[in-house]
Amino acid sequence: MSKINANSLTIEFDTFGEPEAKPLLLVMGLGGQMIAWDENFCQQLADAGHFVIRYDNRDVGLTTHFDDHGVPDFKELVVEFMTNGTVKVPYTLDDMAMDGISLLDELGIEQAHICGVSLGGMIVQAMAINHGDRILSMTSIMSTTGNPDLPPAHPKAIEALTSKRVDDPKHAMDRAVEVSKIIGSTGFERDEERIRNKALESYNRAYNPDGVARQMAAVMAHGDRRPGLNQLKLPCLVIHGDIDPLVPVTGAHDTHQNVSGAELMIIEGMGHDMPKGAWSQIVNGIASLTNQTSATVPGDA
Repeated sequence: MSKINANSLTIEFDTFGEPEAKPLLLVMGLGGQMIAWDENFCQQLADAGHFVIRYDNRDVGLTTHFDDHGVPDFKELVVEFMTNGTVKVPYTLDDMAMDGISLLDELGIEQAHICGVSLGGMIVQAMAINHGDRILSMTSIMSTTGNPDLPPAHPKAIEALTSKRVDDPKHAMDRAVEVSKIIGSTGFERDEERIRNKALESYNRAYNPDGVARQMAAVMAHGDRRPGLNQLKLPCLVIHGDIDPLVPVTGAHDTHQNVSGAELMIIEGMGHDMPKGAWSQIVNGIASLTNQTSATVPGDA
């Protein structure tokens, strides 16, 4: 793993595959560190012909935290939004999108394929909308458009996501397992040992719940992306589980409908996670999409 200065941040990242392969930038979801992109999954993408780049979003992991901005008061944000139609937050999804673009800049990559999961899907949508000339294809996984008329998350999923903070490694592992039972996939084998190990690794690496709250505020402030998505003209794949209780599958259908020519992959039995049993389907879908175009490799004529 390496650090790089980009967009006035110190960004932690690492890569898989050969630099001359197709660049593929992976963007993780709410509060998720880059290690949530499993190394074996990343290697499968690399074996499919990609130069895979994963990184910690701002405010999580080993990338710059914004602790000086404090913790958002969501009740105040709701009142502010209802009064003014906008909210003031430490940063927006547009800023988070610029982090990824700036990372590509520092790596000397002119154009890349992008793939984001959940909040990361919202971020790659913002990347494509704001920096379309840099994007070769977009894969949006278990995400949504910001359409306020779509069905909300299931109450139990919201309760799980906002449950009491953990205060030690054991609680972190226990909470991860309990959350996975509520929002995870039921159509695939659940590997509780892997879930516990990943939770422990994440806790020991960098535990920053205040950063998660600031990321949630960024989502609230971003609003409806449909007008921007309607302007996109690039290969796009939308992937979603049919039983996702946190981001209902209607978010996938709305994304698919608002990006011209987008492909839609609904995975039966998948919830709001990426079970190992679905990896091959996801990897094959991404590889099929990225094969539709190729990057401008630095140094090419």
